[in-house]
Amino acid sequence: MPLSLQHIAADTPMGAHPVGGGTTFRVWAPQAAAVHVVGRFSGRESWIATEANALTRGDLGHWLGFVPGAGEGDQYRFYVKGAGAEGYKRDPYARELTAMPAYPAANCVIRRADTYPWQADGWRPPAFNDLILYQLHIGTWRGPDLRSRVATVIDVLRGLDYLADLGVNAVQFLPMAEYAAPRSMGYGGVDLFSPEMDYTVEALSDEDAAFVAELFRRRGRSAPSKDVLAIPINQIKAMVDLFHLTGIAVLFDIVLNHAGAEARGHADGLWFFDLQPQGDPNRSLYFTEQDHAGPVFAFAKEEIRQFLIDNTNFFVNEYRIDGYRYDQATVIDQSSNRGWALLQDITATVRTGRPEAIHIAEYWNVNPWVVRRREEGGAGFDATWSDGLREAVRRALAAASHGRDAHVGLHAVADAIARTDFPARWKRVEYVESHDEVYRDRGKARIPKLADPSNPRSWYARSRSRVATGLLLTSPGIPMLFMGQEVLEDKQWSDNPAYFSDVLIDWDGLSAADPAMADHLRFTRELVEMRRRHPALRGEGVRIVVVDEYNRVLAFQRWIEGRGRDVMIVVSLNEETLNGYRIGMPRDGRWIEAFNSDVYDRWVNRNAAGNGGEVWAHHAPMHEMPSSASMTIPANSVLLLVTDVGD
Repeated sequence: MPLSLQHIAADTPMGAHPVGGGTTFRVWAPQAAAVHVVGRFSGRESWIATEANALTRGDLGHWLGFVPGAGEGDQYRFYVKGAGAEGYKRDPYARELTAMPAYPAANCVIRRADTYPWQADGWRPPAFNDLILYQLHIGTWRGPDLRSRVATVIDVLRGLDYLADLGVNAVQFLPMAEYAAPRSMGYGGVDLFSPEMDYTVEALSDEDAAFVAELFRRRGRSAPSKDVLAIPINQIKAMVDLFHLTGIAVLFDIVLNHAGAEARGHADGLWFFDLQPQGDPNRSLYFTEQDHAGPVFAFAKEEIRQFLIDNTNFFVNEYRIDGYRYDQATVIDQSSNRGWALLQDITATVRTGRPEAIHIAEYWNVNPWVVRRREEGGAGFDATWSDGLREAVRRALAAASHGRDAHVGLHAVADAIARTDFPARWKRVEYVESHDEVYRDRGKARIPKLADPSNPRSWYARSRSRVATGLLLTSPGIPMLFMGQEVLEDKQWSDNPAYFSDVLIDWDGLSAADPAMADHLRFTRELVEMRRRHPALRGEGVRIVVVDEYNRVLAFQRWIEGRGRDVMIVVSLNEETLNGYRIGMPRDGRWIEAFNSDVYDRWVNRNAAGNGGEVWAHHAPMHEMPSSASMTIPANSVLLLVTDVGD
């Protein structure tokens, strides 16, 4: 007799779900001749396919059954018999995989959704236009012995106070879906519902459990027990919980366009899931014959579309994350005539249940229709990665590195700041470094080395790096910092420090070994604080006031009508201080010199050029503004001038 159909209904969820003294199983394998669920249930172990563990074929190629006594922590796999072969398959919806046996021979683990006691109930993420993102890779961000071990979420939590002190209010993790090897950027996921188990600690120590518990207690909340934290996926949930209790939103980078190239080589994964003959590429259940760093999903199939929608819903609901950055949404759109509709369906479905979760697209070339509403024909994303400011700023810094007579192209920077082709300016995610941009051997230097290729710690490198970050954090859009950017890291990064010896962030440099790093961290932290303090820097109002290519000066105004104070940003890539430089201003009176980047060079820079904390604007129209002010602009600097009136 096959397995019981007790507790099985039309709405039985996919995968394994504990219910009523056992666990229901549901899997899609339309061309299979038979599907069994085998494993270790209630201490009884059987990995052999028999009639007693056979699932029953239901409608539309789904196979279902109920295993009494199977529950939390039990291990299982499916055994699929097809026309081409038969063998073990991991559950595409598995919540967790085992560390032993190790991947790709890992078993699936039955997990209830309610084993973690959430503490940050009532958490609400920042408004989308208020976000300041910090992109990091869990496996290499920080932690001991990173050349010999992959960092974990516990290591990330040891940096939580650092991020809180930096002032960012959202982290964007590189992809966390299970991939085939311990080290990866994350864009080759092969088990989409299971997080990367190498980011968790299999045998949680008393010390680690006590450390996590102390983080909760310091925030006035109950600490999860060691038994709770010993469940690997609960470590990730605790990390999200603690970020929320610290006031920091959590975004996942999700890859729905393709699976890792290893998917083709692992017999027990998604490739040819129902084990049809492999000579016909169209027989692959989950994929087409297309490739994008791995097999592209078959977006035209309703079941695959639902699989990807379910995956997106899963993490916002079960892990309570605050949104996604969608890797290469372009591939989904361009690989199928139904791709655009799938993007619409994904964003609309998740938004129905979690309207506060943000959806950020990576779509090249940048297309403003990606962030328009579905009702208007758009894809329904809230924001999209943008390359305008990134490319303009990087070109300007590279040009400036050729000396005082080089043309730096500030008009391109101004155009990127003021572009108007989006429904709102905050719908662009702006950055000057990212995991792609500065990945090792891809030819793109990190900002200090771009600013001065001969010496990334020279005054030229330090000051121009402040200009790059200053432009990022004062321009419209959602700004994103890449890990290490805030400490003047000049080395490219890689997910594989075991192979490359020069790709880890030099955290030791924050000590006296490299004071420039501490200075730049202070600069970034206080500029982040300025952005969070002044609504104008997070609003829609922007007016380019000066683009002086000869003197290498750019000035622009930021404001929100009726809220907060106006801010004038004055940027120089001139290698000399400019005295008595006059700029048009939007109003007469005193303007506070609220921020001067020159102060942060060899902190505190007692020889910093500036204006003594204030400039005065008089009724002398200039640059199509009703007033103007004469000021000193330090070499390679960013000044923020704030009105002496307002909230």
